[in-house]
Amino acid sequence: MPTTTPDPRPLTGEPLALDLLNTRWMREGTLQDLLTGPDGLAVWLAANGLDGRFTADAATLRHVLRARDALKAAVDGATASGATSAGAATADVDAVLEHGRIRPTLTAEGPGERAEFADQAWGPAWLAARNYLELLATAPDRIRGCAHEACVLHFFDTSRNGTRRWCSMAGCGNRAKASRHYARTKDA
Repeated sequence: MPTTTPDPRPLTGEPLALDLLNTRWMREGTLQDLLTGPDGLAVWLAANGLDGRFTADAATLRHVLRARDALKAAVDGATASGATSAGAATADVDAVLEHGRIRPTLTAEGPGERAEFADQAWGPAWLAARNYLELLATAPDRIRGCAHEACVLHFFDTSRNGTRRWCSMAGCGNRAKASRHYARTKDA
């Protein structure tokens, strides 16, 4: 059953792995979390077109939260070091990936792939972890955290020259510009 609850997050539409990280965001100095229960999970599943395939239940939520923590550690480690960090973060992402596999298929349209899970509750978590691998294979230097010091959102930089710094120019970018302007006028 599709959810009719609107998605309250300020940034949506990012690749699945980063969209999962963006289920936490700041609002007026307070950390918000969409995934506090199955209802929030239903909103996230619907936002990513996964609501018809997976159930928003306690087991799926538990696995998605595990994937979110693993991806956050991996992305933050990669952002800080400039390369995918080894160690616990990598092992945690790998632990999520152990719960699914890609099965090659032949369809009427030609060769294809299908994700398979021993336990369907791991599906959304596994798909997010798999998407992170795809982003790393495509352009690992384009996986970014917002440059605003009070923002916890992540994005995949699709700008032509790869210099995007803000999750949203209208939000964090404008706040940073306004802050710099205020500091200049205050000193003058």
